[in-house]
Formats: sequence, structure tokens, C-alpha cells
Amino acid sequence: MVSVARGSAGQTPRAGASQPPVGDWQLSGRDYALTRYSPLDQITTANVTGLKPVWTLSTGTLRAHEGNPLVVGSMMYVHTPFPNAVFALDLTKPGAPIVWSFSTPAPIARLTMPTGCCDVGSRGLAYHPSGKLYLPLLPGELVALDAKTGRELWRVKNADSKTGATMPAAPIVVKDLVLVGTGGAEYGVRGYLTAYHAVTGQLVWRAYHTGPDADVMIEGEANAFYLSHKGRDLGVTTWPGDEWKRGGATASGTISYDPELNLIFYGTDHPGSYNPSVRAGDNKWSATIFARTPETGKVRWAYQVTPHDQWGYDASNENSLVDLKTGGAVLKALVHFDRNGFAYTLERATGRLIVAERYAPANWAARIDGPSGTPVQEPRFATTTAAKTSGVCPATVGAKGLQPTAYSPATSLFFVPVMNLCMDIRATPVSYFPGRPYTGATIKLTSGPGPQRGRLIAWDAATATVAWQAQEENPITGGALATGGGLVFYGTMEGWLKAVDQRSGVELWRFKTPSGIVGNPITFSGPDGKQYLAVLSGMGGWLGQEAVVGSPAPSALGNPGGVLLVFGL
Repeated sequence: MVSVARGSAGQTPRAGASQPPVGDWQLSGRDYALTRYSPLDQITTANVTGLKPVWTLSTGTLRAHEGNPLVVGSMMYVHTPFPNAVFALDLTKPGAPIVWSFSTPAPIARLTMPTGCCDVGSRGLAYHPSGKLYLPLLPGELVALDAKTGRELWRVKNADSKTGATMPAAPIVVKDLVLVGTGGAEYGVRGYLTAYHAVTGQLVWRAYHTGPDADVMIEGEANAFYLSHKGRDLGVTTWPGDEWKRGGATASGTISYDPELNLIFYGTDHPGSYNPSVRAGDNKWSATIFARTPETGKVRWAYQVTPHDQWGYDASNENSLVDLKTGGAVLKALVHFDRNGFAYTLERATGRLIVAERYAPANWAARIDGPSGTPVQEPRFATTTAAKTSGVCPATVGAKGLQPTAYSPATSLFFVPVMNLCMDIRATPVSYFPGRPYTGATIKLTSGPGPQRGRLIAWDAATATVAWQAQEENPITGGALATGGGLVFYGTMEGWLKAVDQRSGVELWRFKTPSGIVGNPITFSGPDGKQYLAVLSGMGGWLGQEAVVGSPAPSALGNPGGVLLVFGL
């Protein structure tokens, strides 16, 4: 096993620029390593019971309020679901009044209402030190705004919603590039990642995730450690016919970055159709973690997590970057909690698998084989057209979805929001038509093992085991936050915002927000020098918008409208 080197993760939040103030939250995960850790320590295990709301903001928007605000100096920037408004708030004044707002005109918004598999949420904004904000519009455009005035600086079309492609993911700024992916694998969209010049909006490169090596930007072997990753044009030859053109493998998750290695890391979504009979083969490069050079988009390595994904697990969950001690040496590692129920530790310079163990119930595979890097699948849980396959764990929504983990260098623990759901699945005939669902399966979600449908777990990388767990009645669909005060904050589907002790998982504080939480709490230092906590409350997403077996009644999820809540001592 491996052990975590304390204090080694997330120390360089921005390459090529001075480190932003500790009290800011300028990136989606606060740092490039996506640790979601803040060293702020005014709010502690001893005084968190005194935490109370100090002001709120109604966003005026319904549906899934995913992601989190950004805090840059004395300004806070808040985004909403479609039609994707932005509010700039002045933190120096009581109640943080709105300085400016940006929104798509209502008539245009109605005309461009996009399709989407999992609601119309947006997972966040990106910020450039020159004073620019980047907003992805769900129908497929990327907009650059002046952070001081809200004036639109440029707009580019990155995806076509008429084909089912959308832009729910938060962009990331690396040096003078803004990188953004697309969603829409369920519509047979061919996925890609795009880099634009942050100042001008000019297209710099676009890398596809299926197709010839030239399109995927692979030169040589994709991963020298594994035979299944060697060969030319695997993005074509591991698909039947031209099915790779409908291959899904979009990029709807969050991107991390290592400034020392100068590599970006992200995962791709599942193959286009859930019906595996129409796409024999490994279906590369769906359900894959990529490492790329940001300036060129060229692949440094690729690692396919779930070859021939039959359950819709994909690999789009975030990749946290930490340094691990192993055999007396320090290993630059990537830690990934996949939807398939296994936690992966990879050497992030090379893509070599170090260890993969279950962090949640997962019966579709017996284990992950180290020498080959591939799962040893359990045939009885395969998806077929012949009959329904019952009791597959985890469900398609994953043991963990896109709600991000947090990591604390003080405890060397990862804090992971878990959904304890299984499913019955059967493949069905499917035909492709642009803009229509290309799923090819019927799925019924069921409760997983045990009485609870959700958990917050503390994952110990030294032993690849769960150190403690906090049980929840329902799946946890919001992200986690770890702080220097020894706390972990997270939200629940019922709308409770909670604080637990990092070392024990004991609940210390809770507050009932108006709606279910699918957003990610953040903490920041206000202009008055005090530490604050903020979270978006607004239910939605896959589990929030659909009738799920065993889920709470809609009234238990609260008002569907969105509210930003800010707390202080």
C-alpha cells in the first residue's frame, strides 16, 4: 500500500502567476489539484456550533444549482442553471449587493432550451488573472465577461445542442488558455475537449476522445504499461464499423492541473449507447482518464478505467492530485473515485496503476487486475438484451457522481460523498438520430446494501480502506469541503448543510436550507478578515428531477428554487 505525504497537495494553485490570497476561492476546486481544501481555521470544531446565516441571495432560477461560487478579492461571482445567469456581489457592503448581472435574454433562452440527460445545471465558472470570467452556456457557447463590469468580451460556439451536445462542465484556466469540455454522451455525441485563447477566444486546439490517433492527439503508445492500450488508432479499431462516430466519451467533469509536470487531467464519459451489443470491443477512449499537455493538447498518457462500459459508469469524476510516500520515496499520484465503485491511485506522470480498491459496494467486477490494469468482470452482472440483469452495484448514477471529494493534508484523508444505489438493467434496441436519446437500455434504480442510501466516507490512502463513515438516509449529491479548522462540510438531498469532525466523522453542526443541495460548499475570508462559508441550495440533477425507487417524496426536497446562503460566526 501507499501512504500520503502530509501537506504536499494543492500548494500551487496557479501556474505562471503569484499564489492568490489564502482567503480567495478563485478556481472550481480552490486549487489546481482539486483538493477542495482551505487552510482557513477561524471556524473550528470547537466553535462551529455558533455558525449562522449572515445573508442570502435568491437566484430567481429553478432546477439543479450545481458547482460553487468563486471569490476573488472583495467580489463573489455566482452562477445559475440554464439560462445561465451570473451575479457579481460586493462583499465589502452589508448583504453583498449585486454590482452587475449577466443573463441570456428570455426570448433567446426559450428558443435555445437544450436537451440534457441530467437536468440543466451548470457546474461553475472560471477566472483569469487579467480580470475575465468564463461562463459556459448549456446550449453550447462559451462566453468571456469582464469581471469588473459584466460586459461580454467574446463568445464562441463550442457545441451544437441540436445534436444533444451541451456544456454543463466548469471550464479551467491554465496560463492563457481556457479549457472546456462537453456533455451529451447519452445522445451519441462524439466527445472532445477544446482549448481557447483566454484573451481573444481564438481556437487553439480540439482533441476528440474517439476516432483516429490524429483526432485524439495520440502520438505513439497511449500507455506503455498495458497491452490493451498499445496499438494504432484504437479509438477506431476497438469499435465496430463507424460506431466510434456516435461514441459518446464526452468530458462533463472537472479538470485538474499539475504545474510542475505541466499536465492537465480529466476523464471521459461512457460510450454513446448503454446497449453493449451494438459496440463490441473496448470502445476506446470512453471511460478513460487522460493526461494532456495544455499548450498543444497532445496526450501524455491515457488509462481506460472501464473498458466496454456496459453500465454507464464512465470516468468523468474529478482527479485529485496528491503526493504519496511509498518505499521511502515520494510519488506524484492521481487519486480518482470512479462511478464504478473503485478508488484508483495512478502515477500521474506515466498513467501507471498503483492500486485500485472498492470504496463502495461494487459487484460488477471481482477486482482490478494490476498487471493488465483492467477489471476482472463478473459475467452474471453483464448487461444483455436477452434478460434483465438484477442487482448490479453500483447503479448507473455511480457510487459517486460528479459531486467532488475533498482532501485534508492535516489528516491525510479523502472525504467522499457516496450514493448507495444499485440497479436492474436490460439492453434494448437502439437507433441513432441526431438530438434524440441514444441510450438503448431500461434501468430501474434500487437501494444498495444496508438501511441507508448515502454515506460520507473518509478514505485512508495508506491502507486503501474507509477510516470512518457518516450515514445518510439518501444519496449524497453535493460536494465536500475540508478546512484548516478540522472540519468537513457537505450537503444532503433533504437540504441539510452539515459539518463533521475530520478525524472521527462525528456531526457537530447542521442547518436546514430551503432546498436539496447538489452544490459544493466553499469557505473564504471576507474583507473584514472573518471566515465565511457559502453554498448553493437548489435541488435537481438526475436523482432530483426523476422518480427514483426508494427516494423521498418531492416535498422532502424542499422548494426547487435556488438560494445562495452565506454563514459566519
